[in-house]
Amino acid sequence: MTIDSVLPAPSPAVGQGTRHPTYGPSAFGRRHIGPDGVEQRRMLSAVGYRSIDELLGAAVPAGIQVGEIDSVIPPAATESEAIAELRALASRNTVRRSMIGLGYHDTITPAVIKRNVLENPSWYTAYTPYQPEISQGRLEALLNFQTMVADLTGLSTANASMLDESTAVVEGMLLARRASKSASPRFVVDSDALPQSAALLAHRAQAVGIELITVDLAREPLPGGDFFGVLIQYPGASGAVWDPSAVIAAAKEAGAVVVVAADLLALTLLTSPGELGADVAVGTSQRFGVPMGFGGPHAGYMAVRAGLERQLPGRLVGVSQDAAGQPAYRLSLQAREQHIRREKATSNICTAQVLLAVMAGMYAVYHGPDGLRWIAQTVHAAARATADELSAAGFEVLTRHFFDTFQVRVDDSDATIARLRGYGILLRRVDETTVGVALDEVSSADPMISSMLAHAFTHDAGAAFGMHGYGAPTREIEPASLRRTSSYLTHPIFNTHHSETGMMRYLKYLADLDYALDRGMIPLGSCTMKLNAATEMEAVSWPEFARIHPFAPAEDVQGYLALIGQLESWLAEVTGYDAVSLQPNAGSQGELAGLLAIRGFHLANGDAQRLVCLIPSSAHGTNAASAVLAGMKVVVVACDELGNVDLDDLHAKIAAHADDLAALMITYPSTHGVYEHEVRAITEAVHDAGGQVYVDGANLNALLGFARFGDFGGDVSHLNLHKTFCIPHGGGGPGVGPVAAKAHLAPFLPGHAQSQRGADEFTGGPVSAAPFGSPSILPISWAYVRMMGADGLREATGAAVLAANYVAVRLSEHYPVLYKGDNGLVAHECILDLRPLTAATGVSVDDVAKRLIDYGFHAPTMSFPVPGTLMVEPTESEDLAEIDRFIDAMVAIKLEADGVAAGEWPLEDNPLRNAPHTAQAIAVDEWAHPYSRELAVYPGAVSSDASVRTMRIRGKYWPPVRRIDQAYGDRNLVCSCPPPEAFA
Repeated sequence: MTIDSVLPAPSPAVGQGTRHPTYGPSAFGRRHIGPDGVEQRRMLSAVGYRSIDELLGAAVPAGIQVGEIDSVIPPAATESEAIAELRALASRNTVRRSMIGLGYHDTITPAVIKRNVLENPSWYTAYTPYQPEISQGRLEALLNFQTMVADLTGLSTANASMLDESTAVVEGMLLARRASKSASPRFVVDSDALPQSAALLAHRAQAVGIELITVDLAREPLPGGDFFGVLIQYPGASGAVWDPSAVIAAAKEAGAVVVVAADLLALTLLTSPGELGADVAVGTSQRFGVPMGFGGPHAGYMAVRAGLERQLPGRLVGVSQDAAGQPAYRLSLQAREQHIRREKATSNICTAQVLLAVMAGMYAVYHGPDGLRWIAQTVHAAARATADELSAAGFEVLTRHFFDTFQVRVDDSDATIARLRGYGILLRRVDETTVGVALDEVSSADPMISSMLAHAFTHDAGAAFGMHGYGAPTREIEPASLRRTSSYLTHPIFNTHHSETGMMRYLKYLADLDYALDRGMIPLGSCTMKLNAATEMEAVSWPEFARIHPFAPAEDVQGYLALIGQLESWLAEVTGYDAVSLQPNAGSQGELAGLLAIRGFHLANGDAQRLVCLIPSSAHGTNAASAVLAGMKVVVVACDELGNVDLDDLHAKIAAHADDLAALMITYPSTHGVYEHEVRAITEAVHDAGGQVYVDGANLNALLGFARFGDFGGDVSHLNLHKTFCIPHGGGGPGVGPVAAKAHLAPFLPGHAQSQRGADEFTGGPVSAAPFGSPSILPISWAYVRMMGADGLREATGAAVLAANYVAVRLSEHYPVLYKGDNGLVAHECILDLRPLTAATGVSVDDVAKRLIDYGFHAPTMSFPVPGTLMVEPTESEDLAEIDRFIDAMVAIKLEADGVAAGEWPLEDNPLRNAPHTAQAIAVDEWAHPYSRELAVYPGAVSSDASVRTMRIRGKYWPPVRRIDQAYGDRNLVCSCPPPEAFA
């Protein structure tokens, strides 16, 4: 009997006629899409359609549907074929010993962290911890990261990561502008700042009217006149270490806010920025066990002095208490501020690099303060010995004091770099006669590195190569006045788990506290939590992808460039655009890049006055924040009672801004989860007025294969690869937000001076530190598209839309579905209106969300885009049994709420108001509640079917804490590891 003979036969009623790549003995699509043919037919019957094509034909407006296209996407590959092709691409990359530096250093990822975090679905499939009761593990890991950063920088509070160092520098500049009392538009930049950070500062400053003043702060005085802030690189891009305390004092005396971009590993040996008087510290945690990955993803950091906590962008993990008075972690203050403050938000960053921050924090936990200091001393000793060897060989070392990086005078830098490359070593070219040498954890582990470098520099066959090393790391860093004497990482968490056994168990303990996709369905509307297949993840940690410096020569990264080029062409095809830049390392950064491209286009055409950006009231909050950061003025367009853009209000706003209209931002399908019928009329009206149309691609997973942004009037869009194209959310990051555009906007997409494809590829300024953003996770999306093929992508969309409509139909008699499109259908998500339930029973949306935890579910998206609602997105990856289990839970919760209304339980003491229930909560001698212990913790197990009952009891997820008091945590802000006594 063959495998084919036992598979269900494809039916013309499912998919596209007889084409059905999701079936077959080696087809990836049938493993990615949850419901099989039989289940899909059951779902279609409930929705009232005979096929998915018929369903999508009724849901998607006919005027935007695509016909057959000549696809550049190859037919679907099997998993083994895709891996073989990735191996071939990886083999075209050359891994050399990188000594380029500039904020990127080779590092050793401890195997226990690689296996138990980076490669563990309990960590990489988790979502942002907006439901803190089921996120205590990742929240504790992030609190470790914050504590590590705060300790090393000597500042009071750190956030839960930034996107990379350069964007963190920009956010530091913007924070300084907000916090300074100076009205000056001038910001002083250290001439020894990382070049990629300086370029990003220039691009972002121009859009918001900030004037940059570049000064050699180590040698020149601060400029005269007012300025609101100063950036100091510590150590500098050249590697130079100098005492900036006098400059910091003078800047603060002048009323400026001081931002220091600091190397965390160097801070184990150098006086911290906080002790030097800095207000803000920024940088990257990459060298704490996170591979270079050709540029990312890496967790940037930001820390601030006391008094600036509420100015921090991004996410801040804090300590609060639960309903039993026990300490519990949560997101504090700024969580999702864009959705609350919109154009008044202080930043457009709504995501982080959580998975990478967890890795970096655990690197510090595993090594502890003594281990980190030893690594730093070893690196410094190797750098010092190498500089001495080169000096002895007759080369002029230009950097007097340094930590790990120094510059050397040579006759011909290009010839020297070429010669060293022949030895497998990459150096930085500074100018025609100067090269930079940077040591790191990997190179310094080789005791012969200094002799090997001296031999390579001299190319002297008679040199004493390999005869002696640099000895023990005993040499103190210079100057002596900057040697660190203060302690750091004194909390027990950094002084306990130093054995692999202990570390493995700590990581397992934290993972068990959390709910991730490996436990069950995460039905988050707007966020798309679907399968992140193991095959897609496999290549991420291969050294040919992981150990590549972002500024490595083009000859060494041909495999990366080929993969990137293929993925760009595939994304351009499915969106209907002409060009794609993969540089933005988050969806919000893709938004910003697209808007900056529109701004650049208008400026090039002499339309500098076009600054108005129209944004519907239903839009993602980051839309408004991104528009402001692109130098635009936000004008809100109303939505009608169906959730669509109000065409009358749109036309009125266009008429009012006919001469200064820059753009319209719309999300399609809409943020309300429907396909707006009049989208073509909307885009045409904007174009007729001289504006450009930005289509937010957050919901592309409801359109892929059925319609294309560029075909119905889009000029530019960002895409969320961490949603539609399967990059895992990783607890809140990493993400990739490519920006795609029509030909007339393509020249203004993000460029990069150090791009291996040439600086003239795009003329727009950079939005990320590295030329291609976060390339090491691009193999995930490449593998997804390669294994699905064009037909598989289309089927995934159909399955997702079918699942959402199935949920909407099944639950509509219990909860009103707030918005529907053509033929009463939704797109890939539906909004359940709980406001009538609250009015009738007093049960709130919070009560329902927390009660779902007792049923073994992550809650849907709460109160977005409409307060008092739940936005549900089942995705194509969940099979029918899991979707039905969720529906059953929601129906049961409705019945419980009705019981409250009927007086069965009081409003303040019922299974919903007290949810979630912990094991400790029911392990009491006297149960004082008017409902049973079993109903509290096993509501889904109440079944006459013994096998179902046993399965649900054995598979029970136990939340570690009860409902968390959010307000208490904001009133009593604690954002670092609490002492062990707090849990006594």
